Amino acid sequence: MKSIKSYPVVLSIAGSDSSGGAGIQADLKTFSALGVYGATAITAVTAQNTVGVHAQCALPPQMVYDQIVAVVDDLHPSVVKIGMLSNSEIVCAVADALGRYALPVVLDPVIVSSSGHRLLTEEAIDVIKEKLLPMSILTTPNIPEMEALTGMQISTDSTKSDAARHLLYYGVKAVLLKGGHEEGEVKRDLLFQTHADALSVEEFSTETIPTRNIHGTGCTLSSAIAALLARGLGLSEAVAEGKSFITEALRAGADVAIGQGYGPVNHGFNPLKMLTYEAR
Repeated sequence: MKSIKSYPVVLSIAGSDSSGGAGIQADLKTFSALGVYGATAITAVTAQNTVGVHAQCALPPQMVYDQIVAVVDDLHPSVVKIGMLSNSEIVCAVADALGRYALPVVLDPVIVSSSGHRLLTEEAIDVIKEKLLPMSILTTPNIPEMEALTGMQISTDSTKSDAARHLLYYGVKAVLLKGGHEEGEVKRDLLFQTHADALSVEEFSTETIPTRNIHGTGCTLSSAIAALLARGLGLSEAVAEGKSFITEALRAGADVAIGQGYGPVNHGFNPLKMLTYEAR
């Protein structure tokens, strides 16, 4: 009898970007490029392009809940990535749906778009900390998002560590603080974890890629990490490989003109074959 095979499945819970550079669209491109099967639960629809966000419309929370349950019950994803959630009602719906299962969650706390448009209400921030951080194995804030989540001003390695401790207190297993907003020839991402009540930090550094095409970098990195976890990598290795993926995607798309503003990265610079494994 011929053996039955399956794909590693990753579920992205996020908003739709009509320009295709960020959100659900960037997530699916990343999953495909890294050889895993992507499923989605859309939280909001945005009208946006490389210049900015023109409008956004959040979906009914029950619809978000129903999408998640429909996918998980049938496709059985091995990892969940969470992006734009829009409001506290959707945050609660996502938490309620995922609370039915025991799935590793990579949480990208999308608060403001790269063009400066707010994508998450103030009220939702506390709900994310209370309901989603405890069920997440990793959260991936950039510095402005970290400041919004913690209420702390971050300017030194010491304040970065203090902010990471603040988020780890809520139960998230690890915090990847992204350094893309910092100036300089090197971009440093810091992975914070606690071991025996002591804070550990691992640094992932890459050269700064000079380009305007940075739309969707945060979505792409968190999705890459989720995909690599689904392929069986450990957390630290997945972060390292994810960082390499987004760096090369930035480099490959640096000189390409798509739109008049902040263009997308090149997700398809070196796609992997879809990974298959023997189904049980």
